[in-house]
Amino acid sequence: MLTNKKVAFVGGGAIAEAIVGGIIKAGLVSPQQITVCDISQERREHMENKFGVSSSADAAQIAPVVDILFLTVKPQVIQSVLDSLNGVVPAATTVISVVAGTSTATLQEKLPGVAIVRVMPNTPVAVGEGMAAITLGKYAGQQSGELATMLFSAVGRTVMVAESAMDAVTGLSGSGPGYAYVMIDALADAGVRVGLPRNVALTLAAQTLLGAARMVLETGEHPAKLRDMVTSPGGTTIAGIHVLEQSGVRAALIDAVVCATERSREMGRH
Repeated sequence: MLTNKKVAFVGGGAIAEAIVGGIIKAGLVSPQQITVCDISQERREHMENKFGVSSSADAAQIAPVVDILFLTVKPQVIQSVLDSLNGVVPAATTVISVVAGTSTATLQEKLPGVAIVRVMPNTPVAVGEGMAAITLGKYAGQQSGELATMLFSAVGRTVMVAESAMDAVTGLSGSGPGYAYVMIDALADAGVRVGLPRNVALTLAAQTLLGAARMVLETGEHPAKLRDMVTSPGGTTIAGIHVLEQSGVRAALIDAVVCATERSREMGRH
């Protein structure tokens, strides 16, 4: 636990909610250590009521007195947020940015001398099954990297990557839960189509994807090998896979990641 460390989130949206919920649930920090800054009174009240954290409408007032400052705003408003924080963030503060498409160099321009860690997490951090890619800025040393790794390892898995890979990370794991939800919803619809009750079909679909993912992570086997293990000659699984291949599901998923990656790059250029 990060005893006596003060933590602030600039931006109280969905990703902040996921991270706050995750690190509190993991026992890394207590709600009393956290302040959520957001211009929306509704979001501030929501975070206060849900987690018992403090809140503020003025990030510039909170930033000078915290040890860890999360930037969890939308990319469209990061420049105005950085303008408000310019000159008020102490050099001893570790800034952890999860703002898609915003480089550490861009952040460093308005936060000179501050240790900046850029992280691309996904929303399953809220249930301890997140995926986060971490890259270090100019002034962020080993200690900053270890801090970010500890925070996000408590709510899932982490990888260290070069900053040049962050757009690809965004396209794959940052946006990936959205793809998975589409697949779960479609599988549940299919279950209903073949006669299952909706709640049963949804449970079967979600747990099946969860179990398959854990098999990949815990066995270390290639997905194709695990697929072959459940694909009997002339059986039901190969019949279903044949339809998936005919329908171009594999190509559609690849295209989705490529498209999301390109969009992340576009956002970083504006």
